[in-house]
Amino acid sequence: MKIIGVGCGPGMITEEGIRVLQSAKQVYGSLRAIELAAAYILDADVHEITDYKSLKTLPESAVVLSTGDPLMAGLGYLPGEVISGISSLQAAYAKLHIPWTNAAVVNAHGKNHAEAVLKAAADIKNGHSVFLIADPEFSVEALASALSPETKIAVCSDLGYDTESVIVGTAEHPPKPASRLFCVVCGY
Repeated sequence: MKIIGVGCGPGMITEEGIRVLQSAKQVYGSLRAIELAAAYILDADVHEITDYKSLKTLPESAVVLSTGDPLMAGLGYLPGEVISGISSLQAAYAKLHIPWTNAAVVNAHGKNHAEAVLKAAADIKNGHSVFLIADPEFSVEALASALSPETKIAVCSDLGYDTESVIVGTAEHPPKPASRLFCVVCGY
């Protein structure tokens, strides 16, 4: 099995990922992942994933698409070769023009948001910038209330898409997400 990161937005799949997709015979992915990779799927049966629990039963020849990078809260836990895509972390830090060598990653996507806020606050207190993978229900205001007022917060929405938005603020005046697809960088 090969797990390909299609990137966090259009044009963020790697050449290696494209090469594997072009020779694939069976491709599985979420609707969004399939849309991001559609131009590179040449002669394969394409299946939208509706039951993520069944992915471990796919044949060895299957190619599985993961949005972003498979190991950044994606499908990298599956057995097989992982082919990275450009993650939202890479795109966000590049847009903000800040290094990510000291970044702590906090996953709040489908996770306990209160725990994620506490972890982010602790990581910032320990001198890290924080990249937070959010879901549509995540509250940037709740995060901001756990940080000192001068802490920088950036909300990056729809990275790579025509509707991309990067809004910078502080914990005192937190930015609001421009869409349901967003991530947060703070403490930089």
